[in-house]
Amino acid sequence: MSFPQTVLLAAFAGGTIFLGLPIGRLRRLSRGWQAALTTSAGGVILFLIYDVLSQAVEPVSSALDSARAGDSPAGFAGYAAVLALSVAFGLLSVTYVTSRMAGRREQGTPISKRQIALGTAVGLGLHNFSEGLAIGQSSATGATTFALLLVLGFALHNTTEGFAISAPLSGDDGPSWSFLAAAGLVGGGPTFLGGVLGYAVVSPVLSILFLGLAAGALIFVFNEMMAVARRFSMPMVTGVALTIGLLVAFGTDFMLSAAGA
Repeated sequence: MSFPQTVLLAAFAGGTIFLGLPIGRLRRLSRGWQAALTTSAGGVILFLIYDVLSQAVEPVSSALDSARAGDSPAGFAGYAAVLALSVAFGLLSVTYVTSRMAGRREQGTPISKRQIALGTAVGLGLHNFSEGLAIGQSSATGATTFALLLVLGFALHNTTEGFAISAPLSGDDGPSWSFLAAAGLVGGGPTFLGGVLGYAVVSPVLSILFLGLAAGALIFVFNEMMAVARRFSMPMVTGVALTIGLLVAFGTDFMLSAAGA
């Protein structure tokens, strides 16, 4: 597959994140619906944390198996260090930045829904950069069919990711279209950038790095999203919605796996 084709496919895969963003423009929702939408988005985020960490741990586990088979343990040690440090940095850096933005240290106030949405977009952007790397690397190595399946799978996943960004924003004070567009660019644009870089560079370390950063950021987002859900004081509604969001995300992943993506 040529470089221009790879770029177009990576842009398509990232662009589908915009399909899930309009949900944030819903107005005059009851507290129950706001709680359900917020927590179901949390279920999607919870799945993405699992999915991202699974992808990040895979090359580390392979390096460990190689070390047990007699190869040098340096590869495993390096991969493990990159994973641990990137997860820690992703979590702590987003926590620090959002805390400073909200002034929580001085006022003890929670961060806003828009800051949660931006944190989600940043975490998903880091994740999608690693997905773009996979598209670019598969295309560059001649695995055209696999690259096309990756594009299809990532495009469908990014639609649910757009919902995860915008669902907590629904209500009487919904976001502007320009805010949603900016969040979409932050979350989906890195797929395009990753596709461009992945076509030129094949680097497991780079993939682990961005997956770890994404996992750390998404862990922060999930914690804050659940804090928002608890403020609705509707434990059954939020519990059911969390389960539905998690199962829908897993179901989508299983369908893609069955199709070979």
